[in-house]
Amino acid sequence: MTFLRFAARRVAEMAATLLAASFVVFGAMYLAPGSPASFLLSGRSASPEAVAAINSQYHLDDPFAVRYLDWLGGILHGDFGRSITYRTDVSRLLADRLPTTLLLIVMSLAVVVAGGLLLGRIAAVRGGRTDSAILVVTTFAVGTPSFVAAVLLQGLFAVRLGWFPSGGAGDGLGDMIWHLTLPSIALALYLIGMLARVTRSAMVEALDSEHVTVARSRGVPERLVIHRHVFRNALGTVLTTGGLVVSTLLVCTILVETAFSVGGIGQLLELSTTTKDFPTVQAIALIVVALFMAVNLLVDLLLPLVDPRITLGTRGSAA
Repeated sequence: MTFLRFAARRVAEMAATLLAASFVVFGAMYLAPGSPASFLLSGRSASPEAVAAINSQYHLDDPFAVRYLDWLGGILHGDFGRSITYRTDVSRLLADRLPTTLLLIVMSLAVVVAGGLLLGRIAAVRGGRTDSAILVVTTFAVGTPSFVAAVLLQGLFAVRLGWFPSGGAGDGLGDMIWHLTLPSIALALYLIGMLARVTRSAMVEALDSEHVTVARSRGVPERLVIHRHVFRNALGTVLTTGGLVVSTLLVCTILVETAFSVGGIGQLLELSTTTKDFPTVQAIALIVVALFMAVNLLVDLLLPLVDPRITLGTRGSAA
């Protein structure tokens, strides 16, 4: 199977899965108790005519199939509908808040990759007490939920020491990076521990492989053995966790953004869910699903390039 054929097939599968996911995302909100009309009325009693007017304004009285097809058609044209809570286009809400969330995820991902790969590599290569110490650190990291890390970091470095802002997203790239430093660390802490353990296990396995023994017997410097034969072979296993890492970042942004009042789509999703803002919740959920699927597609395409033993369309199997 050629690379282009495989990529085309995976894109087609992604489109079909995304279509099915859109149906689930759209329908799930209507299974929850309550309605947008009850929120807009703020608990006040209203005449049937007033409720009917609200339902008609937001097309809540249309048949489910009609609402879904209208919503899907609007998405294909870049129209996610109109927010019930904010009384503005959902696309505008996302355009204002998505850059903040994406920067937070990119910063967190950089911390995860740097910290996880470094700790895992040191633990595998040095072993002994260093390995045990790193195991303790990663166990603490994995056992610390993101919202707990957010509260601890905020209390120590923002409130007590005053080194970083306690909330907000800042203005301008430099100010945003400063404001998002603590949130990105809180978001990355759990994943650093997870990635470090995956890296360590993969490298320990590679260290015991035959080709590493042969390379050492031929007098290849240990530094090159570790870099070319151990770390590179372990990278394929590490890369397969990319989808899990990104999906965890996307989910945990809701908690971290709320704790730091960042004002990204994570906090927007939490507020919109509380107020039954159907169009906003559906748009954010669909974007999260699409990002997760795109990352998995990217991982499938990169794996054969990182590890030639892996064939297109398989993960972790030798060619």
